[in-house]
Amino acid sequence: MQPTTLETPVLDAPNSSEDLFTAADLRQMAELGIEPGEALRQIELFRNPPPFTRVLRPCTPGDGIRMIFESDHDRLLGYHEEAALEGRIGKLVPASGAASRMFKALLEDLNSGSGEPSAEVRTFFDNLPRFAFAEDLAALTREHKSDRRAVLAALLTGQGLGYAELPKALLKFHRYPDGARTSLEEHLVEAAAYTQDALGVCRLHFTVTPGHEPELRRLLETVRASYEERLGVRFDVSFSYQERSTDTLAVDLDNRPFRLEDGTLLFRPGGHGALIHNLQALATQGWDIVLLKNIDNVVPDDRKATGLLWKKLLAGALLALQKKIFGYLEQLEDGPSVTPELLEEVEKFMTDALVRPVPAEMSLRAEELRLYFLRILDRPLRVCGVVRNQGEPGGGPFWVEAPGGEVSLQIVETSQIDPKDPDQQRILRTSTHFNPVDLACALRDRHGRPYNLEKYIDPTTVFISRKSHEGRPLKALERPGLWNGAMAEWNTVFVEVPDATFAPVKTVLDLLRPEHQA
Repeated sequence: MQPTTLETPVLDAPNSSEDLFTAADLRQMAELGIEPGEALRQIELFRNPPPFTRVLRPCTPGDGIRMIFESDHDRLLGYHEEAALEGRIGKLVPASGAASRMFKALLEDLNSGSGEPSAEVRTFFDNLPRFAFAEDLAALTREHKSDRRAVLAALLTGQGLGYAELPKALLKFHRYPDGARTSLEEHLVEAAAYTQDALGVCRLHFTVTPGHEPELRRLLETVRASYEERLGVRFDVSFSYQERSTDTLAVDLDNRPFRLEDGTLLFRPGGHGALIHNLQALATQGWDIVLLKNIDNVVPDDRKATGLLWKKLLAGALLALQKKIFGYLEQLEDGPSVTPELLEEVEKFMTDALVRPVPAEMSLRAEELRLYFLRILDRPLRVCGVVRNQGEPGGGPFWVEAPGGEVSLQIVETSQIDPKDPDQQRILRTSTHFNPVDLACALRDRHGRPYNLEKYIDPTTVFISRKSHEGRPLKALERPGLWNGAMAEWNTVFVEVPDATFAPVKTVLDLLRPEHQA
């Protein structure tokens, strides 16, 4: 299957831009950097949604999931250390989302006006002193500490700490003897352990919303010097946003463009899959190996060791595979010198190491095999950590069959699998592993040139949902997710990592779990 891109124009759109869009619409799209043909293509996706992803079976250890044994550690850690010292490794943290969902139960209680608190709210108040932000909250509520809603208002609204309106990066997660740390600070500490180059520089990049960037920069400048002195490093930190050109057009329930009261079109953020453009920008700026991790998956210092070890091992596994791939590409590019023995060796590598068997219908002609190997090997590479499924919502590793029949390894979200197909749902229920968003990504080819990441998106993995705006129903379109559809055509290797590497904070009560209590 040839790589495709979400920006592929629609050739047989049912309407032209003249039929659907006014001159004012076209000016609005031009200001956002959105081509009319792309908006038409999105409308066509609403009218004729792509098929669900077809999963063949879950990936399991030995069948799509690789195990890294202790005997491999020294070799893989050596690959990581060499690349880190050369300045090849940076850390990317998606940190755009507000924390409102984290405080959903507390917000509902605050807004309810009266009534008994839910069990979740009672648990929050029973354990209030254990939260890292407890001292800040107490300073605001000394005169009203027995008033439940006054305390919630001080925590959640802009009249107090404003936690429900802030990104998770700015929330205090963990308490230490010398004070509390935000999740952004915990990511600084982590990055010092595995991105530091020979000059002591640690590269981090956070994707944020424009409105939150000033606060994040203020926090960074407040704490930077202290952490640099304590850790003996220098932080090179940058920020970016989801580009407005990646927003998607909303439609009404008749699949017509959704219009606001003033007649303008409604465009919505395209989901985290839009961040593939941010990743491309980093590659263009010179980033090479990127370690990707969610903003809320951090733990206190006394629990960091396991996560740091496995982050280095994932990077080492990626670098070991990349070295092998680059060596094969160099040999395969020299057509006349390619021997049957080399082709056999490459096929074994693809089957065993990349878990990408040669399609059965592939001709045995040497030249056809050589060109096939060149096409498959010369593309972005990622190594994804996966953990045992403990019932967390979200995607997991599966063997997937594309419409053309090609089989590959993919991270698949629950929403991508047909809910009305009993066989597909049975396969989903038998999955054993979960995607914790712990990735090592290689963005450059063997000549040091950045890959064009848009070439490797599967545009059929969009997600359509029902939403509302100002009380009116609409349909919204999310672009292929960053770690599933947006990376669908990358070479992918799954590695089992320990459960201790995964400690997400999805609700405020997760901060009471042992892994977040220093």
